[in-house]
This record gives sequence, structure tokens and C-alpha cells, in this order.
Amino acid sequence: MLVRIKHLVDRKKTNRTMVRLRALLRSNEFYLIPLALVIGTLAGAVVTLMAHIAQIAHVVIYGIPIDVHLSAHASVSPWAALIAPALGGLVLGIMEWSRRRMKISNAVDPIEANALRGGNLSMRDSGVVAGQTLISNGCGASVGLEAGYTQIGSGIASLIGKFFNLRRNDLRLMVGCGAAAAIAAAFGAPITGAFYACELIVGVYAVGSAAPILAASLAGALTAQWLGGAPYSLEIPKVSAVGVEQYLALIGLALITSGVGIAVMRSSPMFERLFAWMPVWLRPVIGGLIVGGFAIITPQVLAAGHGAMVLDLFHDMTIGLIALIIALKVTACLISLASGFRGGLFFASLFVGSLIGKFFAAVLLLISPNFAIDPLVAMLTGMATLGVAIVGGPLTMSFLVLEMTRNVDVTAVVLAGCIVTSICVRFMFGHSFSTWRLHLRGETIRSANDVGWLRNLTVERLMRSDVGKVPSTTTIAAARREFALGSRPGIVIVNNTDEYIGLVLLPDLFSSDLDTIADDIQVIELARLIDIVLIPEMNVKSAMAVFDEAEAEMLAVVDSTDSRKVVGFLTESFARRRYVEEIDKATRGVLGALS
Repeated sequence: MLVRIKHLVDRKKTNRTMVRLRALLRSNEFYLIPLALVIGTLAGAVVTLMAHIAQIAHVVIYGIPIDVHLSAHASVSPWAALIAPALGGLVLGIMEWSRRRMKISNAVDPIEANALRGGNLSMRDSGVVAGQTLISNGCGASVGLEAGYTQIGSGIASLIGKFFNLRRNDLRLMVGCGAAAAIAAAFGAPITGAFYACELIVGVYAVGSAAPILAASLAGALTAQWLGGAPYSLEIPKVSAVGVEQYLALIGLALITSGVGIAVMRSSPMFERLFAWMPVWLRPVIGGLIVGGFAIITPQVLAAGHGAMVLDLFHDMTIGLIALIIALKVTACLISLASGFRGGLFFASLFVGSLIGKFFAAVLLLISPNFAIDPLVAMLTGMATLGVAIVGGPLTMSFLVLEMTRNVDVTAVVLAGCIVTSICVRFMFGHSFSTWRLHLRGETIRSANDVGWLRNLTVERLMRSDVGKVPSTTTIAAARREFALGSRPGIVIVNNTDEYIGLVLLPDLFSSDLDTIADDIQVIELARLIDIVLIPEMNVKSAMAVFDEAEAEMLAVVDSTDSRKVVGFLTESFARRRYVEEIDKATRGVLGALS
């Protein structure tokens, strides 16, 4: 009995401690920094573990040295190149077949979670995605691990945030911290990780979020370095200064990479249609065989391409060879993703972009020595600009180059190219690869900006259900007796089957012009907005568009588009006030007052 009493007392003390700790985290964003450091350390450790597992898989499967990246190896066994991706694809195919059979929904990625779900991520789904990414990259499919890195980092952050019952904006911030730490750990670049989170995961550069995100990013980078080094780190030797005359040429390169990025994203659904007729379990097997066939030609198509990029940075290559590798790598990436392999295009876009830059510099030199530009600068510009075109985040890519080269002059021209690319892709296409794939699934988001609150703020939540209804045969005098002036904004007119046929505002019902004929005229004669109604599923923004178009002060809410049964009403003034309140709440974090 005494033991049980002691257990209850200890449990009560623990609950009190948790309540106080949660209140402390809610009181000021400063207290989120220690939590961000914990998230960053965990994310950095998991990223390092995943990278080591993938490298060990490459060593065991392909027989390469432990210190050599798969894509940098001179050649691979044709049998290993064909069998390994096919078997890995079979495992993934069976997993996808099982998911569909059990009707489990698709995993939510960090961008979608922050845009639509307030940072709510499933740790189970994040672990599955990370595992599938490991299988894909480990067997040699042409995808990177960075998607798994950010997924598991964000999943850990969301789990911890939900444990402490953080508010919506704070939970979104923690998801950003997890993604920042994952990218910082992968590239050994804490500033790049921080800007990745701000641009692509959180969606805003907020004063209040800067400190936690940077703290998590630093913790992730330092943890990865302490555990053996960032898996995607690049060491660039001294780069020559960039002359003003080279700016125009490099801006031209940015426009070319913009076109390539758009072409890659436009091609994605076409490649998916190539596999659509196959059984879902067979698609990645066929995709793996095709990628394996490409790998027999050149191993540079395998995995993310980190080793190949380091190799190609400092080696002379013919124009034909560069073009061949670009074509094979892009095709291999699209086939891998379309057939069902899991992974990201972050590093693949950097690799292909660097080759485009090298190709561009070689062509200019071939045309005329007067147009020659430094191939290394061109590779860095192509790398960053194609990364912007496909992944997004112009500042993310610019700071990646800065942390790789520590050269402000080169970073300046890269930043100019990234801005040009970002504007061009936004104007001509409107999406990054991540949001484009969500668009193909039916979503309309273009960034991680929080629009989930808008979708949650529906007419059903805003409407009043105590609607005043009168039959169409009711006289004006009878309606006046039933509803006093000022008791409600208006009344709804219904037919014999209780279906909506119009609306009358009370000021119109009590107009003095009708006093002499109120006993003889039916309310149906005053009906307005006969064909204009709202439905419960509409969000507040769509509802306000209907109000504006109809110039209405009040609208009836009917059960559905196929039904005219009245379930409530909504006034324009209340809908607009709630919309403004939610906008204010969603944007307050930009000034540091996270809510």
C-alpha cells in the first residue's frame, strides 16, 4: 500500500513538472533553444548513422573500398548493377503493394506537414520513409538520402514537440529545426541548413525562429563532424576571382539551368505514366533494371552522385562524355522516382547542375577563347542554380557555395544566378520539385507557408445553425410577427420539402414601404440570392469570394452541392473578422511574437 501511495505521489510530481516545463516553453521562444539543441543533436546522429549504413551497403553489394563513394568508382560488376537495384526495388514494391492493400495513407513530408497540418508528422511514417530511402540508395537507385534525412529529422522534432504539447507555430518551428539539423549534418554547413529550414520548411524568415533554427543547425553539423564527418561535405580549393565580364555569361547559364529544371519537373509525370500500367510491386524492379543498365555504362548514375561530383570537379572531360552523363543521370533519377524508389533530388540536382556548368564552360571555350570562364566557377554556378530550379531556396544554395568555397566574390555571382533562376522558374512554372509532386497529387500549395489554418477554418465551423426559416407561402405580416427586427440579420425561405429557395434580410422585411400590403404579399416576393449559397466544406477564403461576387451581407448554408436543405447561415462581417484574426495569428511569428 505504501509503495502504491509513493508511486502516485511521484507520478503527481512528474505531471506537475511537465506542466511547468510546457508552460515555460510556451512563455518565450528563448526557452525553445535548448529543445532545438536536443533535436539538432539527435538529427545529426541519425543522419550520420544512415550515411554509414548506406556506405556499408554499397561496400557489401558492389565490392568497392570503404573509403570510396559508389558513383566515383571506375566500374562496377554488371551483375551487381542489375541485380541489386532490382532486388531493392522488389522489396519496395512489396511494401507499396502492402500499403495499398491495407489502405494506409501516404506519408506526409515536412513541407506538407508545415503547410497544411501545423507541423504534425507521424514518427512511424517518418521511420518508414527513412528506411525506404536507405533501401533505395543502398541498392544503388539514382536517388539521394537527403529526403530520408529531413524526414526523420523532422519526424523526431514533431514527436518531441507533440510530447511537450507545443502550440501550432512552435511545432512548425521545431519541424524546421529538425530539417535544418539534418541538412546541416549532411553537408557540414550549418548556415545552409538554417536557410533551408527558413526557405523550404518554415516558409518565412522570422526573427523569433532564427535562434532555435540556427542552434539546431549548429548542433546537427557539430554532431555529424564529431561522429565521423558530414556525408555530403565538399572541399573546394581556392577559386579564382570572377570578373564583371563573366557575370553575363553566368547569368546566361542560370537561364539554361532554369530551363533544364523546368524540363525535369515537367517530365516527371510522363515517366510515371510509363510505369502506370505495371503491377505496383513490379514497377521498381523494372526501374532498378533500367538504372542498373545505365550503371554498366557509367557508375556515376548510381546513388546520389556525391563521389562522382567530387571526381568530376577536378578532371578534364570531353563535351560528349559530359552530355552523356547528364542525360543518363537525369533519366536515371526520373526513372527511379517514377518507378517507386524513395529519395530526394537535392544532391542529384547539385551534381547534374555542376556538369551543366562544366559543359557550358567547355562550349564557350570551344566557340572562342575570349568568352572563356573558369570551369570551376561555372560548375559552382550551375550546381547552385539547378538546385534552386528543382529544390528551391536561392539563399540556401548561395550559402552552400559560400560555406564550400569561403569566397565572397564567387558567392556574389552565384547569388545573382540563383535569384535569376528563382524568378524564372516561379514565372514560367511556379513550383519546386517537392511542391510539384504535391500538386500532381491534388494539393495546391507552392511553399511551406502555413495555409492549413485556412483549410481548417471552414464555413461549417463559422456558420450559425439557429437559422430562421419560413415557408414560401408565409405573408410578410406573419413573418414580421415571428421574427422581431434586430433578432437576426435575415431569414431563409424554404419550400414544402424544406429546401432553400431564397433569403430575405430583416431590414428589407420591415421596410415601411410594405406596411400597407404586408397582409397580402408573401415573403417569396422579397426573396434574394436564390441561386447563391454556401456549403459547409468551403474554407473562409472561398466563402468571402462568394460574398464579394454576390455583394451579400448574409448567405444561407446548404447541406451539399447536391442538396438544397438549409443547415445554417453565415454573415459576411463575421467571416471577414475571423479571417483577419487568423491571418494575424499566423503571421505574428514574423515579428518574434510566436503564438
